Amino acid sequence: MQADVAIVGGGPVGLLLAAELAGYGVDTVLLEARAEPSERPKATTLHARAVQSLARRGHLPPDASPYAGGSSPFHFAGLPGLVITAPPGEPEPVLKRPQVQLERHFERRAREAGATILRRHRVTGTGQDDDGVTVRAEGPQGPVTVTARYLVGADGARSAVREQAGIAADTHPATVAALAGTVRLREAGSLADGWHRTPRGWIVARTDAAGGTTHIRTLNCAAAHPDRRREPTLEELRREAAWIAGREIAMEDSRWLTRFSDFTRLARSFRAGRVLLVGDAAHVHFPIGGQGLSTGVQDALNLGWKLALAVRGAAGEGLLDTYDAERRPAARRVVDNTRAQLALMRPGPEPDSLREVFAGLLETDRDTGYLTGMISAQDTVLPARTGNSSPGEGTFLYNVALATPTGGTDLVALLQDGRPLLLLLGEDDADGGHLAEAREWAGLLQVVRARATPDVPYAALLVRPDGYVAWTPGGPGLGEALRAYVRRSAGGRAAAAPAAEAAAGSGRLS
Repeated sequence: MQADVAIVGGGPVGLLLAAELAGYGVDTVLLEARAEPSERPKATTLHARAVQSLARRGHLPPDASPYAGGSSPFHFAGLPGLVITAPPGEPEPVLKRPQVQLERHFERRAREAGATILRRHRVTGTGQDDDGVTVRAEGPQGPVTVTARYLVGADGARSAVREQAGIAADTHPATVAALAGTVRLREAGSLADGWHRTPRGWIVARTDAAGGTTHIRTLNCAAAHPDRRREPTLEELRREAAWIAGREIAMEDSRWLTRFSDFTRLARSFRAGRVLLVGDAAHVHFPIGGQGLSTGVQDALNLGWKLALAVRGAAGEGLLDTYDAERRPAARRVVDNTRAQLALMRPGPEPDSLREVFAGLLETDRDTGYLTGMISAQDTVLPARTGNSSPGEGTFLYNVALATPTGGTDLVALLQDGRPLLLLLGEDDADGGHLAEAREWAGLLQVVRARATPDVPYAALLVRPDGYVAWTPGGPGLGEALRAYVRRSAGGRAAAAPAAEAAAGSGRLS
C-alpha cells in the first residue's frame, strides 16, 4: 500500500490526527492491532484548550453543550476549589466523555473523510530514508507493507515507532504504586464516591449507578511496584484498598484491573526526519488532573494542518519543525505539574503543611488564574514564528461574533474551513495593502472582511487553523508572516493547495 501519511496507533489521538489529515485530502493509512476500541475505563476529561481547539476544527462530539462558556469545578492534587472557566462563545471548559466514546467518534470522522483504518494489523517494523517511510505489519490476511511520505507514532507509552526511529527520551523511574479496576461492592455505600486521603495513601471511587459497579483507584506512596508488568488481581486490589483505608472493603466481580505509577518519559524530540510522535508516544506522566488526553489532542491538532501543508509541498521553511518547538515545552509543563501534584499527595507532615498552603492558593486562583490556566492549557502562548514578533502573536483568539458582508458568523465557524484566516476588521484595508500583500497566497488563505469589534483589538490579523494568532500589524509585514507558514512556488504564487480544496472548501471537515 502507498499513502501520504502512515499513522501507527488507533487510540483517540491517532484517530483524531487521521480525521484531520484525511479532511485536508491527505491520503492517510492508520494501523491498529486491536479489532475494536477498548471498553477499558481510561481518560474521561478534556480540558478547555483541547475542547476549544476541537470546536475550531469541527471535531467536537455532536452532543457537546452549546457555546455558552461557563465554569467547571476541578481539583489540584485532590484539593477541591479549582474553578476552570471559559468565556461566552466557547464550549464548556471541562468536557467529560469516556475515552471509548471519543475513539468511536474520531474513527467515524476519519473514515467519513476518507482515511483507511486497518484494524487487527500488528506493526512489526518501521524504517525511513530520504524518500519516505516504510511500515511492515501482520494483518488478518498476512503481511502488509505501507510506504508513505511521513510516519506518525501514536502507539502509546511503549511506542515501537519511537524506539525504531532512535528518538531518545528523558525518563524518571516510578516511586509510587497505583492500581485501578471496576468492581462490585458487596455492601452498597461501603465506599463513598470521591477522593479519600489517609496517612497511608489515597482511594478514589466513582460509582456507575446504572451498572451498579464502582471504579476504584488506589495510590500507595511507599514504593513502586516490584514488577509493574505483572497482571494485578482482585485480591491485590482488595488488600491495597484495605491497607490504605485501614478497614476491609468487601468487593467482587472485578474487571479492567490495571496498575500504573508516576514513571515519566519525555522524548527529546517529537520529530526525527520523516517520523513524528504524538500523545503518549511522545510524553508519559502520572495521570493526575486529566491532562494526558487533552495534551495528546492538542498535539494532533497542532500537527495536522502543518503536516498537510508539508505533504502538498506548501509548508513554509521549517514549519514542520515548529511542531516540536511548540508542543514539547507544553508536554514538559504537564510532566512538571503532575510531579508537583504528586508531591502534594504524599503522606507526611511536610506535604501536609504544603497542602495547607495550597488550599489558600486555590482560593486566590480565581483571581490570578495561574493554576487553572496551567491545568486547562489556556495560558499557552506559542513562540514567535518571525524574528520581530507582532503584538499578540502566539496567543489564542477566543471566539468572537463577526458581521460580514454575507451575514453574521463567528471565528469558530470560519476556522472550519481549515485554511489560515486573514481577518480584516473595519470599513477599509487600513494600510491599503494587506489584500495586495496576501494575493500571492490566495489559494491557501481564507480572507474575510468584517465589521470592527471591540472584542478584537486589531484592524487585521492572521489566524492559524488551530486558533492561534500568527500576525497582527505592528511587527513584520504580512508577507513575511505568510512566508513563514506557506511556501510560494518559483513563479511567485503560493504552492498548490490541499487536494480537498476543490471539493470541500480548502480542507473543510463537514
